[in-house]
Amino acid sequence: MLLYKQKKAQAAKGIRILISITVLGSAGPIRFVVNEEELVAAVIDTALKSYAREGRLPVLGSDLNDFVLYCSNAGSGALSPWDTIGRHGMRNFLLCKKQQTEKTAENGRLDNAIARRGSGSGSWKAWINKSLMFKIPSH
Repeated sequence: MLLYKQKKAQAAKGIRILISITVLGSAGPIRFVVNEEELVAAVIDTALKSYAREGRLPVLGSDLNDFVLYCSNAGSGALSPWDTIGRHGMRNFLLCKKQQTEKTAENGRLDNAIARRGSGSGSWKAWINKSLMFKIPSH
């Protein structure tokens, strides 16, 4: 009776699928089972944790916002972090680190970076002027 209830509870959770994620630059894929309704962001997080737990190289980090997941078939773009993993009908994926320009543009920090760069130029000028005004006493 108890076994029957456990099977019924598992069926209610949804379909579980085995996925394979190849990390760009790593030796081989990471394989684990996920719920078909799980978000892509959660899958990326699970993949990064599994990667770190296995001690694989190169060391990637743990911020899931620094990574993007692609379907293995050619011609498809990056998956949205808010999509479900089962929506695409694929089982093989590729995990890549985002380019620096993509990260800043996506997070809306590009304007802040430009503003900081502009205001930072004044600070080095002030430092130079302050340094040149420093008087060295003579003997």
